[in-house]
Amino acid sequence: MAKGKHKIARDGLHGSVTHLLHRTLQLALDFHAEAAGSATLTQRQYTVLSAAAAGEGMTQNDLVRVTGIDRSTLADLVARMLAKGLLRRERSATDARANTVTLSEAGRDALNSGAGAAADADARLLALLSPKKRETLLKILGALAAAADEPVKTRVAKSPADPGAEKPAATKTKKAKKDKEPKAANPSKAARADLETVL
Repeated sequence: MAKGKHKIARDGLHGSVTHLLHRTLQLALDFHAEAAGSATLTQRQYTVLSAAAAGEGMTQNDLVRVTGIDRSTLADLVARMLAKGLLRRERSATDARANTVTLSEAGRDALNSGAGAAADADARLLALLSPKKRETLLKILGALAAAADEPVKTRVAKSPADPGAEKPAATKTKKAKKDKEPKAANPSKAARADLETVL
C-alpha cells in the first residue's frame, strides 16, 4: 500500500467519532473486567441487573430499550441469569402475552457486590481526563444517550443528510427570522462542540 493511502486511512480512524467511542467502550469494559475479577458480574450483566432493579416488572423489550443491548444478546444474558438464579421471570400483570423480569434475592446481592467494580471502572476511566473534561464528557454522553432514547423516526428527521450541503433559499429566510429571535439551546450542536473539546 502506498504511504499516502495508509496515512489517510489511519487519520480517518483517528477522526472517526464512531471508532473513538468504540475504543473508549473497549477500554471501559477492560477496566470493569479488571476491577470485577473472574468471580463477579460482567459489565453487561451488571447493566441488566441495574436496569431490572430500577424498573421492577420490566419486560425483555423494556430491557433492550433501556440498556441498549441488542435483542438476541439480551435474551442470552437473561437466560443465563435466570439459570443462575439472579433473575426471575413472571407473567406480566398488564399484558398476558409478555413476561416480566425481576431480581431475585441472589440477583440483588450480586448487584450490590458488583457496584464497587462498576464504580472503580468509571473512576479509572474518568481519571484519564482533567476534572473539567470529565464534566464535559458526562454531559456529552448524556446528550447522546438521550438521542438514543428518541424514536428512530425522530432521530432520522433531525439528522442532516449532508451537514455541508447548501440550504434552500426558504430555509435561509427562516434562519434569518430565527436569528432575530432569542436563541434556544441546541443540545445536538452543544454536544458536538463539547465532544470536539474532549477529543
